[in-house]
Amino acid sequence: MFKPNLQFWRGFCCMCFMTRILAPLTLILTGLVSFGVHSQELKLKKGIIVDSLKIHDSIPQTYALFLPENFELKGKWPLLAVMNTSGKAKQEMATFVPAANHFGYVVAAPNAIHDSLSLSENMLRTKTLMDHLINLLPLNKSRVYTAGFEDSGRFANLVPIFIKDVEGTISINAAIANVELLNAKNPFQFVGVVDKKNYNYPMLLKDEKVLNGFKFPNSILVGTPSMDNVQRRIFQSISHFELLAMSRGNAAKDSILIEELYQMDIAYIEELLAKKEYLIANRVMAETLNSYRTLRNTDSLRERKRALKRDRGFRLQKREEEGALFKEILLREDFAFYLEEDVLTYNFNNLGWWNYQKTQIDKYINGTSKAEREMGHRLNGYVNALIEDNIDLVNSQKVVDEEALVFLYMLKTIIIPKDFDNYLKVASVASKNEDFGTALFYLEEALKKGFTSKEQLYTIPNTALLRITPEFNTLVKKYFNDARYKIKDE
Repeated sequence: MFKPNLQFWRGFCCMCFMTRILAPLTLILTGLVSFGVHSQELKLKKGIIVDSLKIHDSIPQTYALFLPENFELKGKWPLLAVMNTSGKAKQEMATFVPAANHFGYVVAAPNAIHDSLSLSENMLRTKTLMDHLINLLPLNKSRVYTAGFEDSGRFANLVPIFIKDVEGTISINAAIANVELLNAKNPFQFVGVVDKKNYNYPMLLKDEKVLNGFKFPNSILVGTPSMDNVQRRIFQSISHFELLAMSRGNAAKDSILIEELYQMDIAYIEELLAKKEYLIANRVMAETLNSYRTLRNTDSLRERKRALKRDRGFRLQKREEEGALFKEILLREDFAFYLEEDVLTYNFNNLGWWNYQKTQIDKYINGTSKAEREMGHRLNGYVNALIEDNIDLVNSQKVVDEEALVFLYMLKTIIIPKDFDNYLKVASVASKNEDFGTALFYLEEALKKGFTSKEQLYTIPNTALLRITPEFNTLVKKYFNDARYKIKDE
């Protein structure tokens, strides 16, 4: 927690809960909706999320909306559009609400975008919602932002590229979807939020250099995956929007807010230095100097940053991280190459090599070097993401290559041994092809590692013939004491 400004941060955290219990204030908005075809009266409640609002009777798209507690029909309000491509718009939107409420942002989330749709269709639906909200509410057109986590974050950072006048994006644990689409003539503010153990961390560092080359305003906020830290990073992300808007004259300059945010950043730097998180502290110092350079004097912080870079502990951490990142690049290249080869050739014999790589990754994760521990977590995430991408690719084909699919699920049992769903998927695909030996082997591996759902064993797709075999029922009896079908005594 922030020490010098602890009361401020506590007030913000309390607000995360207060938005759920405050008595809602009713606001009636009457006006043209969407394209001006119909008039309708909406009752929108301030301080809570209202879901399933219709864009228009003729447009079967809905959205969730949050109006800050201080919202009024006068003025111009910034908009944060939260993207979610997996059907959890309201849930994901709720994570952004406490910080958005504090800074006075309208928050909206489309329910109609989904990863099963094409990029162009999702982008069109996003544009439809933004146009609708701009017509409906007194929004500041020069202060429209997007946000999202992971895959949804990648979509969110594409929106400013394809939709004109979107000012910025918050991309959480998600690198830029396609840097080749960036255009120096269409700059936007990029705020990346990432955990150092997340496999996107090296990619965001690389994106940062590209953004700097294009002179895009950008910040990479490094944190940890706990909910408290996610809330803090979101708060900091929106504060970066506020500071840049004030610097550019798109928002009124508020000297009290500027000083309050600056002192919070200084308190956070002190907290990091106390924990000897020198690399993150150096990054926060750089981001802070950049954000406030036209808003207040930062000479003392600039001198502290110079002193930190001369510190022995900082130099040691920097050297260790640079070494780990270099090693990681080489390992990633190997993993990408061998996975592609193995999938194309159905190289089941190479599962032993992958098992060895997993033991090496685990050694990094459990090692003494902090930089290599973080690298180990990133490598594990990277390989898992590679496998997921290949599974999606195989499943997207008109004729699914089941041999490639079963190889990929086998590989996932190595990389994430406690995700029992992958063992069941191997058993399902193998049983479909009457390879009962493989199916039984992977089912027993799951049981050995702690899988305990007997009922789920009897509902695995394509296993009807497997379930009546003596071998299957012997396995069930071994781990659950009884089976549905009798085992014939010899």
